[in-house]
Order: sequence, then structure tokens, then C-alpha cells
Amino acid sequence: MVVCVAEKPSVGAYIANVLGAKQKHDGYFEGNGYQVTWTFGHLCALLDPQEYTEQWKAWSLSSLPMIPPRFSIKVSGDAGVHKQFNVIKSLIAQADEVINCGDAGQEGELIQRWVYQQAGCKCPVKRLWVNSLTEEAIREGFKQLKDQSEYQHLYEAGMMRAIGDWLLGMNATRAYTIRYASGRGRERQVLSVGRVQTPTLALVVKRQAEIEHFVPRTYWELKTLYRDTLFSAQLPAEEDDYAITSEEQGQALVDSIKDLPLTITSVEKKKGLEFAPKLYDLTSLQVDCNKKFGFSAEQTLQLIQSLYEKRVTTYPRVDTTYLSDDLYPKVPATLAGIKDYFPAITPLLGLKADGKKGEGSLPKSKKVFDNKKVTDHHAIIPTGQRPEGLTAEEKKVYDLVALHYIAAFYPECEVSNTTVLAKAGEIDFKVTGREVLKPGWRVVFDDKDEKDEGVNSEGEENAKSLPAFTKGESGPHEPVLKEKTTTPPKYYTEATLLRAMETAGKTVENDELREAMKENGIGRPSTRAAIIEKLYQRKYIVKQGKSLRATETGINLIHLIISPLLKSAELTGLWEKKLREIERGEYTAQDFLAELKEMTSGVVKDVKTNKAGMLCPVCRQGLIIRGNTQYGCSRWREGCTYREPF
Repeated sequence: MVVCVAEKPSVGAYIANVLGAKQKHDGYFEGNGYQVTWTFGHLCALLDPQEYTEQWKAWSLSSLPMIPPRFSIKVSGDAGVHKQFNVIKSLIAQADEVINCGDAGQEGELIQRWVYQQAGCKCPVKRLWVNSLTEEAIREGFKQLKDQSEYQHLYEAGMMRAIGDWLLGMNATRAYTIRYASGRGRERQVLSVGRVQTPTLALVVKRQAEIEHFVPRTYWELKTLYRDTLFSAQLPAEEDDYAITSEEQGQALVDSIKDLPLTITSVEKKKGLEFAPKLYDLTSLQVDCNKKFGFSAEQTLQLIQSLYEKRVTTYPRVDTTYLSDDLYPKVPATLAGIKDYFPAITPLLGLKADGKKGEGSLPKSKKVFDNKKVTDHHAIIPTGQRPEGLTAEEKKVYDLVALHYIAAFYPECEVSNTTVLAKAGEIDFKVTGREVLKPGWRVVFDDKDEKDEGVNSEGEENAKSLPAFTKGESGPHEPVLKEKTTTPPKYYTEATLLRAMETAGKTVENDELREAMKENGIGRPSTRAAIIEKLYQRKYIVKQGKSLRATETGINLIHLIISPLLKSAELTGLWEKKLREIERGEYTAQDFLAELKEMTSGVVKDVKTNKAGMLCPVCRQGLIIRGNTQYGCSRWREGCTYREPF
């Protein structure tokens, strides 16, 4: 008998139906030589500290660091979870072969492997790896089953991620709680510290501090109106990139040119291309859904997961915006399957996927199809199944995915970019404009915001069209001095925080550069939403409108943390990079585990030897905390003046 283990009951039921296992039992289906059962998410987990040794039951600094000589797992959950595990265990005990039908990713591999280990699986294990849950994809996947050993590195990476989270999370949380938390015993507030959640919180706290300590500056811009077109002065910046730093300076410039004509010195037109928006990975989908619909990252993940389980979109927990070459021949069938729902597909019907250029062929761009940019999974796209029975929220998400996919096979938008230079007296002026010559992919989208997401081939911003200027023309103009004030950075929203997590805190607007930095991002696409939710649940951050604000608890926690590893997005990003190297077989799990143990010991040592944590000698209420260059009181926001350099 072949036993198939799916990731959840609904997926198990569908796989059973495809395989012809129609007979329903308690916890599994059977038929046609198969028994199909399922897990409930994380059926197994690492042991809790006290389950390794009684000495780790009590929270004390003397018992830290807690580093088990060997990590062990257990069945984790309520009676229903244990009942389902026993079903799986009994089926595996009599199986000739097991097929891992779990979620096709690092976490899914780990969940399944731990279940097989705990169940004492001795028979051969094969792996089903599919990008969608359509009947065609499942049947094709069962024809291409691979031995479990081919996914060993994936499992090791998942295991090291779990062990790393356990080691740093358990030890750092206990160390900081014991040393710094208020209260005693059950009344003590737990200061939760995590490998990904803490640097994410640090990003929010840092941005908030930048806003609160921001000192606005006034500067002036010189512009002039000529033929109903506003030209900007091109002046050398004198201080902090601001050319005019006083009203007197600006007025003198206005007076020097107001009676002189403005002369057009150059008119340059340059044709360019604007490429369609990229296909979606999970993070970019979460970002767009937050911006357009106000969906939280967790909500978007749930919606796209539901669309995947309804077989209308492909696997969602991905970090690439590209497709593999083997999907190109399937494009016509995918488009034909959903043509009744999107009028924009009509011009694409009948085009051949032959890779040729010109009429009659679907375009095949390297910006869409690139095997080098695809590993385990490709970008999120429609499967071609009819999108029926969707909720209003699911339809919004589905439409985004589908329209981006459709636009990828339209021609580029052709534009003419115009740059006009002018001069009045000794001052140079400039204005840029843009005219759409052929809309191309832009006709796919109805709303203007979506249309403006295209990328100019020159990397320039979109601009309005200009009147026809002629080099050498001259005439009167109206110079004007505009007073401006510098503005602070904006509070993070879930959308911008997701981007910051993806790029380890660096502000990156360029799509290509952002793609290259994903390997050093903090967390994985599938876990970032859960990390943000944890920060909400632990009351470290709150949402005000769309803005994320750190609470007093969250701010104080970041100020308390000494170890740069725990709150640096960049350092955590480098750790993520090593996990990806383990996944590719370029770095060993053993070496990473040795690093983990050393890091954990260092974090605990920092807390044990730090002088902070004592009662403030000035206000006698707050605790002494350590900043970048000095100790201070945790009640500095309440006005306590205690400061001491170190």
C-alpha cells in the first residue's frame, strides 16, 4: 500500500479524488492502491526546555545558556492532533511506500519529515512537488516523483531555522525577561525576543525615533512659468542639497531675471519603452494588497492561500517574480481558460507560443521567463481554471494576479520623453515631459494607479506631455519663489515594512536591485506576515490608520537589547543568506549549528555581564538601560535626566 500524506484535510481530499481513493475512513481516504491522509500544520515541534532537563524548568540566569546536546521532537497539540498523528503512524507502519504530499517548500518539508521521524517510518519515501493543485499538475507530479534524499538540503535548512529560532528565542527571551522585566513570578512581564521579530521591531522603533527627533528645515525653490509650463531652476546645491537656503537669497535670484526673457536652449526628444509590472511574488502581492485594499499581510496570505487551494492560482509562498521556460508553451491554454473573465485576453487568443517575434506569436521576455531566477517555485500566476465561487476579497487578489499575468504578454508601452532646457540671465531651467505613443500593456488596466506602475527603460519618473517648444524661441516669463519645508520620513505601513524586511532595512526602489537583495532579507516570504502579527499580539506595535507605531513596551525592549545580532536587520539578513546556502548545499548544517551555539552563548554572556538593569539612582523608578554610547534611565520619556557614559 502507498500512503500519501498531505498538508491539510482539504488538500488530502482533493488528492485522494484525483488518485481514485474514494473510500472514506476516520482520518484518511483509501482506494486504487493508495491511502491518503493529512497533517494539521505543525503536528510535531521541538521539545520545550524543561522536557530536556528539570534544571531548565525554572527561569534563572544561572541555567543559561540552554543548549541541548541533541535536539528532539514531540507531537504538539490537542487530543485531535494526537488522534490524527496516530492515524498517520498506523498507516505508515503498514506502508510499502510513503509519498510526501506536503507543502512544496522549506517549512512543508520540515513538517512532514518530523512526522515521519516521530512515526518511526522505515519504508522508502518519495516527494510530490507541484506548483499548483490542479488535477493536471497533480497527475503530472505523480509521474515525476523524486526520492526524499533529493530534498535533504531543504530539510536541513528548515531544521536549522527551527533550531536557530529555539536557541535564540528561548535563551534571549529568558535572559532579558529575568534581568529586565518588571514584576516577579507569574506577574512578571515576558520580554519576547526573536531572531526575526526583534530586528523587525527595531526597524519600526528606529523609524519612529527619526520622525520624533526630526528638525524641519525651510528652503526655497525657484521656478518660472513660460507658456503655461513650469520650469525648475538648475542651481548648484550649497548646503545639504538645498540650493536656496534663505528668502533673501531667493528673492535676489528672482530680481535678477524677472525683466529678462527666457530662451529655450535645447529641446531633446527620446523614444523609450515602459515595461509591464512584474509578476507577483508573495511579498509584492502583500505590498500591493495593503496599498490598494488595506489588507494586512496576514490577510493577503490567507486569501492567496485560499485561491491556491481552490486551484485558481499557483503556489503562493514564493520569492521570485519570474517563470521557468517550460511554462511558456502552456500560456495559450492558461489564457484561454480565463478568457471569459478578462476582455484584455481577447487580442492574445490564437497567438502561438513558439518563441518567435512578430505577429501571431506570444512575446517571450527575459523579464518574465528566466530559469536562472527560478528555483523551487515560479511567480504567482493563474492556473487557467475558471475562478468561480470566490469571495469579494479573493476576487480582488485574483484580479491583481491575473491582470499582471495578462499584461506580461502585451507589447511594451512606447513613449516619447522630452527634455527642454532654457536660460534666463545666468540661471538655467529645465522641464521634462512624456507622451504615450503606443499604450501597449497599459490597456490591460482600468485604474490609473495600476497603469503608473510601469518601469521606464531610462529609469525616469512619469511626467506630463509638454507643448511644442522650439530651440531659440524666447519670451517673457513669470519667476516665482516657493517656500518649502523638509518633511520627516514616513511611518512604516505594513507594505513598506514588508519591503524593509525583504531588503534588510535598506530603502531600495529599483526592482532589479531589490530582486538581488532578497537573499539577505530577514524572514521568508511565508513567515513575514506572521512576524508582524506577533508584534501586534505582543503589543510591541499598534496600527494607527495605516501607520505602524511602536508602543512604549516595544521601544523599551529595543533600548534594553545589547546584542547587535538580535536587533540588526543586516546581521539577521546575513544569517538568512546562510540558511539559503544550506538549502542549496553550499554550506553545512553542522557549521551553522556551531555558529548558532556560539551566538547564543554570546547573547547570554552580554546580558549577564551588562551593568544595565539596576534601579535608576535619580528617579528611583526606572531601570538603567544601555544606549549606543551611554547608560540612561528607561523613564527618559517621562523626563528622567540620568545619563552616564561608558
